[in-house]
Amino acid sequence: MKTMNWLKEAYITHRGLHGVNGLVENTRKSFNEAIKHGFAIEIDTNILSDGTVVVFHDKNLKRLVGMDRFLKDVSYDDIKDLIITNTSETIPTLTEVLTLIGGQVPLMIEIKPFGDKKKHAQVVLEALKNYPYDVAVQSYDPSIVYWFKRHAPSYIRGQISEYFTDSKMHNISRKVLRRMIFNFLTKPDFINYRLEDMPNRYIEKARKKGVLVLAYAARSEKALRYARKTFDNALFENFIPKKTK
Repeated sequence: MKTMNWLKEAYITHRGLHGVNGLVENTRKSFNEAIKHGFAIEIDTNILSDGTVVVFHDKNLKRLVGMDRFLKDVSYDDIKDLIITNTSETIPTLTEVLTLIGGQVPLMIEIKPFGDKKKHAQVVLEALKNYPYDVAVQSYDPSIVYWFKRHAPSYIRGQISEYFTDSKMHNISRKVLRRMIFNFLTKPDFINYRLEDMPNRYIEKARKKGVLVLAYAARSEKALRYARKTFDNALFENFIPKKTK
């Protein structure tokens, strides 16, 4: 049975509580700080060449660890000792993060569509079989959302989207993803749309069908209040919000 109230009620940190007090995204410290504040946590996952799923946003290691290699091309042994810039931390695995959070706050897992997508989804699902707490999965890639619909329909699943104005993808692909044309097939429980591209007719169409609409990512108290009032909820980053009822 899907418990979805938290998606509307929780304060959800984008990549953990980062951007304040020197905290860096998707690190153990950023997750621990989110837990201390009672904030739900959104994380990003990528799959490595050996099938290990790690919690890391980018498809390339360069920005956060200074190594110009793609995660899909390296094994866990290749990266396990790398230190994330401006921290003393290494890149955590999904299993480690699930253990760390342990249901203390709700969790949202983004599955990045790089590398072996099917294997990635399978590994995430296998890990979640031992995680009986509030959790949702989401992806930009409709095929991943569809995979969860087919193989794990009891899990909350979400479609992430935006206008992709800065993307190098083909214009047709940009239009298809922006409009979330495959929602009729994937049947997401929620949409997580880029706040700068909202409101728009695509999310309004989804709302009429009873789909929850979230926004990412509010970067100020004012933006978060607006998003939570206008839509069902929003993810936030770079500040600590004041909780209100």
